[in-house]
Amino acid sequence: MRREDIESQSDRPIYVISIAAELASVHPQTLRMYERKKLIQPQRSSGRVRLYSDRDIAWIREIQRLTQEIGINLAGVQRIMELQEDLEEAERALQAMKVEAAEIEARMRLEILETLQKYSPQIVPSHRHAPAVQRRRP
Repeated sequence: MRREDIESQSDRPIYVISIAAELASVHPQTLRMYERKKLIQPQRSSGRVRLYSDRDIAWIREIQRLTQEIGINLAGVQRIMELQEDLEEAERALQAMKVEAAEIEARMRLEILETLQKYSPQIVPSHRHAPAVQRRRP
């Protein structure tokens, strides 16, 4: 399952552990183990009952796929999660830099335009070896 598919799932915690386990085709004890290993973090009700969201279910299925189909152990799954978080952080930083670069570019274009407007009367067409800017005489 792609990360985007997991991210598109709802974060609303609605499933108790028995239902979540059934939806993910795992034993409830497996979910408790995943929680102990910090692979999932279900929310808790006011009565401390574990509640799982659709996103949690999707992630549990992905853990199962990684461990059963690909053969990655739980430590490997945890490392994959850490790397995904690092990647997401880098993507957020890159997006912020793109926004900042666009703002800088817009300011530069404005400054260039203002400079051209200010000095356009002094700019004369250049000839092959002549200077492009007319010099003022004292």
